[in-house]
Amino acid sequence: MANIKSQIKRNRQNDKRRLTNRVYRGEARIAVKDARAAIDDSAPETKDELKKAISALDKAAEKGVIHKNNAARRKSRLMKAFAAMKPIVVEAPAAEPEIEVKEEPKPRRVPRAKVEKAAAPVKEAKVKEKIASTKVKSSKTTTKAKPKTTTTKKAAAK
Repeated sequence: MANIKSQIKRNRQNDKRRLTNRVYRGEARIAVKDARAAIDDSAPETKDELKKAISALDKAAEKGVIHKNNAARRKSRLMKAFAAMKPIVVEAPAAEPEIEVKEEPKPRRVPRAKVEKAAAPVKEAKVKEKIASTKVKSSKTTTKAKPKTTTTKKAAAK
């Protein structure tokens, strides 16, 4: 056990980081394992598993859990195995011929006619009245402020 305060703090930080790094490293390891299994089985969901594995490796490299070249190497090996994989033979069910239904094109948008509101002039008049009344009030209440004079010890002594 460390006696020095800074070393105790450093140990705490290292423990925290170790746990978060474990999560990212484990996710990447599991995703790669699943992708490898899907490639070996030539499963239809292989592409999805491969994308998940690549994403997990990129995240781990971005967080600094694994080196970026390590992630690149692993992704390269996965892609190489995916390319060498035997093609998947999936028998599609016999599809019924689709009947094409032609939809009529939507009519072009017609601009709406401009309608003047009768209430607009009344509102403008009220606003003008308010502005005029505030100007009158403010002109009555304004008085010139006298400058503040401060006396210092020197000025008082003269």
